[in-house]
Amino acid sequence: MHTKHSEHLYERAQQFMPAGVNSPVRAFRAVGGTPFYVASAKGAVLTDADGNRYVDYVCSWGAIILGHSHPTVVDAIRAAAARGTSYGAPHEGEILLAEEICRALPWVEMLRFVNSGTEATMSAVRLARAATGRPKIVKFEGNYHGHADHLLAKAGSGVATFSLPDSAGVPAEMTQHTLVAPYNHAEAVEALFREAGDQIAAVIVEPVAGNMGVVPPAPGFLQSLREVTRRHGALLIFDEVMTGFRVSRQGAAGLYGVTPDLICLGKVIGGGLPVGAYGGRRDLMQLVAPLGSVYQAGTLSGNPLAMAAGLAVLRLLDDARYTQLEERCAQLHSLLQEAVYRAGVPAHINRVGSMLSVFFTECPVTDSETAFRTDRQMFSRVFHAMLRRGVFLPPSALEAWFVSMAHTETHIERTARAFAAALREAVPG
Repeated sequence: MHTKHSEHLYERAQQFMPAGVNSPVRAFRAVGGTPFYVASAKGAVLTDADGNRYVDYVCSWGAIILGHSHPTVVDAIRAAAARGTSYGAPHEGEILLAEEICRALPWVEMLRFVNSGTEATMSAVRLARAATGRPKIVKFEGNYHGHADHLLAKAGSGVATFSLPDSAGVPAEMTQHTLVAPYNHAEAVEALFREAGDQIAAVIVEPVAGNMGVVPPAPGFLQSLREVTRRHGALLIFDEVMTGFRVSRQGAAGLYGVTPDLICLGKVIGGGLPVGAYGGRRDLMQLVAPLGSVYQAGTLSGNPLAMAAGLAVLRLLDDARYTQLEERCAQLHSLLQEAVYRAGVPAHINRVGSMLSVFFTECPVTDSETAFRTDRQMFSRVFHAMLRRGVFLPPSALEAWFVSMAHTETHIERTARAFAAALREAVPG
């Protein structure tokens, strides 16, 4: 496998961008080596600058659910671009996509489009604080909600402790109202509400954790969050930037039968273009400017290209396609599990819908503590062994793999063979 051109591009990139990338994980620091540079993408396959081809399980971190360069989506973007790439004014495309989302998610009575998942979660938290008149937010260890200052927090020693910033440049006082609990531990959330319930505006949660690898909610966990927030007059925010229209047509909320007050969306609803949205109950969304006093704005919000691409994707996502996607990912899960068993490697594979993760650990993975026990060096060896065999996994041991509707049975079987060979190569001795 030749990588000379990618290596040259990486050297150039590092002169102008931090670590040569525009999002940290792309630099391969978690797995070592030099990132390849994508030249094109079609279906389930990426082609790099040196002509190497890879079966893609990053799928733009979940956004590409139909496969790369889907002709219907490309045609929609091309037609929209011919009418203008940005208006800074209302257009019908915004209405059409909003209607499509609200039909699929009936608990979303109104929504506001933004440009990223970070904007969506940041705005939803601001709205929750305004609606309740309370300052504090509960989040969970291992749940990532974008890089807004007050959400970049990790837990200290104890459940209801003062949270420390998880990034340089974030003053400690920015996270003083952010409380952190272990994911899937309902009793820890109850303890927070017993101590500070009248100060908690909202609980924000990834209903299926995807940013510490895929970790499903424990039975009853999401229901407990719904009950405790209602009991204390707080709001429940589902961060479905990753899971929305990915784990089912109705997202994780529909999959698990729990209705949040507010929901954050992104990825799939942009059809591969930058987009985000937050929405929920009408009475809450009417607090957003210009109807209410919660200010949020954006020049490129509701961008016509993103609206057209997202609408094209959502209109194609029928029950038959979700059934196909479930079957493909279930097949991959089964074959990976068989390879792990045959290799005698300690591993657990978590899957929800078309998201899965392989954790190289002997214990089941149910929260951040157990997720972080995964053998990262083992994953790095497997990652590079897979890459050499033409399979691209997320370059981190703690990220979700994504299957698209362009992944065929042939792709899945090829991936399983590569994984089995990678395990044999990666096991020391």
